[in-house]
Amino acid sequence: MDLRFLADLLDVGDSTLSQTLTVMRDAGLVEVREESVGRRNRTWAGVTDEGRRAFNRHVEALGEIIASGT
Repeated sequence: MDLRFLADLLDVGDSTLSQTLTVMRDAGLVEVREESVGRRNRTWAGVTDEGRRAFNRHVEALGEIIASGT
């Protein structure tokens, strides 16, 4: 996903998004790449297989919390 689109979608600033993605990249949850488009650089982020597994575990844990009624 294009970082500009992601920042707008999440309604966060570039600095916040950059810091968050750096932590997530270092944890192996996302990959970030840059490419040149004309005279501009565009940055893209995508979830890794490990990131998808971590997200699924998180959703499962939330479901268990909801199911327990606490």
